[in-house]
Amino acid sequence: MPSDWAVELHGVTRRYGRGGSAVHALRGIDLTLPPGTFTAVMGPSGSGKSTFLQCAAGLDRPTAGRVVLGGTDITGLNENRLTALRRTRLGFVFQAFNLLPSLTVEQNVVLPMRLAGHRPDRRRCAEVLAQVGLADKARRRPGQLSGGQQQRVAVARALVTRPDVVFADEPTGALDTTTATEILALLRGAVDSQHATIVMVTHDPSAAAWADRVLFLADGTIIDHLDHAPAARIAARMTDLATRTAHVRTAA
Repeated sequence: MPSDWAVELHGVTRRYGRGGSAVHALRGIDLTLPPGTFTAVMGPSGSGKSTFLQCAAGLDRPTAGRVVLGGTDITGLNENRLTALRRTRLGFVFQAFNLLPSLTVEQNVVLPMRLAGHRPDRRRCAEVLAQVGLADKARRRPGQLSGGQQQRVAVARALVTRPDVVFADEPTGALDTTTATEILALLRGAVDSQHATIVMVTHDPSAAAWADRVLFLADGTIIDHLDHAPAARIAARMTDLATRTAHVRTAA
């Protein structure tokens, strides 16, 4: 069913354990993100960032609430249908590049197509490799590439199926500043020129500054946001948030 939103979270909670020892990682998240946007998610350690990403991407199931991606309510899908959806309509970029060392760059990029049972589209693969500046590296293996080049392959793999949403978890965390900037420029370009939708968890204000909107989480709740903000303003907001969170925990 068509939707005006790429990502929807309605009353999403995630609790681990029961009783007095239960950990409330998410506490009723309500959020809608339009297609063709770049959203960064930040927060202090333990704020729920990773759980948010895992629930939004269908990698973890919420305790309560609904997650809707591209008009499809994924909350009640069985594991087979959820796996099929992740392979065809979602893209993933992680801090660890998660490339298969025995496969060539081209084979790594088309892997989502193969896993979905589709014939690999070599023309589309060549197109995305050209977009990430690796048109001449299709026959190489990951071990023959630099860390930045390997992350470019991961970005190409995430984009090859033209997914509804790309979820990125600290995609520049293992890269130097110059290479990180190149990867963020690729993600930004995918939004601006291909109408991709990107949701990225990061701890780095400079990375978050590439996004259209920055969401700030604390104790499993979205408590603030900034739109089109520079890195300095994002860093200041994070410092304030960390200080407030520390005070609350100390008082408790």
